[in-house]
Amino acid sequence: MTEGNFLNKLFKNIFYLHLVSITILVIVLAIRSILSASHTHHFDTQDWYLPVLVSTAFAAIAGFAWQAFTAFNPLRTMKVAFWLSPLLIGLVGFLLVSIGTTGSLVAAAIAVVSAVTQSLYWCWVQPRLEYAGQILLLSIAIPPQIATGVAFLSIITCTLYSSLLFFGIGGATATNTSWDILFIFVILLSLTWTAHIIKNTQQVAISHIKYMQLTYGLEIGTIMAFKNTFKHSIGTICIGSILVPVICVIRGSARAISMVSKDADEFMFSCTSCYSAIASRLVAYGNRWGFVHIGLHNKGIVQSSRNIWEMFQRAGIEQLINSDLTSSFCFLSGTAGGAACALLGGSWALMSRRNYATEVSIYTFLSGYFMNRVAMSWIQAGVSAYYVAYAENPQNQKFDCTIPKFIEELQRSRV
Repeated sequence: MTEGNFLNKLFKNIFYLHLVSITILVIVLAIRSILSASHTHHFDTQDWYLPVLVSTAFAAIAGFAWQAFTAFNPLRTMKVAFWLSPLLIGLVGFLLVSIGTTGSLVAAAIAVVSAVTQSLYWCWVQPRLEYAGQILLLSIAIPPQIATGVAFLSIITCTLYSSLLFFGIGGATATNTSWDILFIFVILLSLTWTAHIIKNTQQVAISHIKYMQLTYGLEIGTIMAFKNTFKHSIGTICIGSILVPVICVIRGSARAISMVSKDADEFMFSCTSCYSAIASRLVAYGNRWGFVHIGLHNKGIVQSSRNIWEMFQRAGIEQLINSDLTSSFCFLSGTAGGAACALLGGSWALMSRRNYATEVSIYTFLSGYFMNRVAMSWIQAGVSAYYVAYAENPQNQKFDCTIPKFIEELQRSRV
């Protein structure tokens, strides 16, 4: 059951209904703030909206820049992302400390911890960067017009949608009633889910194109690939856009706990080994590689994830998948883009209206992060399709010796 699957249809309808509901909510909040402007003197429209909207536009520019640099020199761009992201996050932490509110200090602490963690991670993964750069170079050889066209449409869509949502957040901030915190939370939740759906829709369609190139030497039209994705897979993508990020967070926290606890059996009253085992098991039921089979076979996210994970195990590349740096690269480029937007919007607000600086910094960071993640999704799609195609047929003449050589190096390092 694919298109006729009740759960997929349900989530597709929920997503479309949610878009209509959020649009209505934003319009109501915006109108309400305008009507109450005569007796609302604490909210300055220009000082709030200008830094937010300009930072959103800057996020789009940053997204195009990451794509261009990656296409030109993947390895160098990956290295830049790994050292630029912690630097910019650290500067955001300094900006938040300068704001000096309780909320900004809490956010600053999170930013500093994140910057230190990313710096340590950069030192840990350096030996794997050359291999990751080679795989990236091999897998992103998608015709430029496909990547450019898809990127342009997706980034413009995200820019317009983010701007729409910020009008709602601004309206809620202006009236400042007891319900407005809930409204803002719902709007940010909508931004998160919608951005993931846009990103994963690209991943399904583009990985389909790339997989057909690698496996059969066939060129699938971009319009046809996206048409089939929207027709058959959007419900599954909506489910996966909830399931996969949650599992990624669980898996990431399990890795962090394992690194901190090392050989200890217990850490913070939790069984580290049990938690890691559960996290590893969950990955087989929801992972980003599953999006490749969603487009190819119109299967659900759980079934697709399990099938691909079993293929990785049979091909003996499970360890390579676990140590793949593409997702880290895309995450760090998104974090760097978000941090750059937070620096722009937060500094602007700090100079014009200090009491807006914390919230503007947070909102612009989220907008920049999601915008840049969407912009880089075609890169992740290419790598996903490359690994899946290799796992299905390692003897395919289209693959060189990059993966086998790296497997040999890993085996020698364990001896």
